[in-house]
Amino acid sequence: MTSTDFETVLELRRYTLHPGRRDELIELFEREFVEPQEAAGAHLFGLFRARASPDEFVWLRGFRSMPERKAALEEFYSGPVWKAHRAAANATMADSDNVLLLRPVRRGLAAPPPGAGVHVTISPGSSPAPESAFAAFETEPSPNTFPRLPVRTDGPFSVWFGRTASESSFELVPTSRSLIR
Repeated sequence: MTSTDFETVLELRRYTLHPGRRDELIELFEREFVEPQEAAGAHLFGLFRARASPDEFVWLRGFRSMPERKAALEEFYSGPVWKAHRAAANATMADSDNVLLLRPVRRGLAAPPPGAGVHVTISPGSSPAPESAFAAFETEPSPNTFPRLPVRTDGPFSVWFGRTASESSFELVPTSRSLIR
């Protein structure tokens, strides 16, 4: 399996954190949560600070399929690492329910083109991504198979990632462990 296989089902997770707690969550997340989630069957493409929102942590988690998503989430969230650190992680969060469950329209997260800057656009409805986008997704219509972690159902949405800003995009600043840079 390649990293591209994990673009079949994607979660775009946007957490609003309590003021001043973003770096605390990122340090805990990168130290404790990346490897156990990947061992359970998820692939963490990107971990980001939202440049314009000092209390927002944005991350991307991919899976090979909806059944594999369910199995990976059950394993991780029932496992010892989450149990040991969930109180500390949850204490940093004001809201962790801004989550879009997506499927690919154009793959490219696994091998973004060279360049600097990561910009994401979230558009209501079914909007085509511009040619400059290196990856594009649309809302996954399947039911959420792991309801313990809610996903937004107010879509549909189109989401794309690019190297250049647009009028409706926001900039993501990669953390030290982000695979997308």
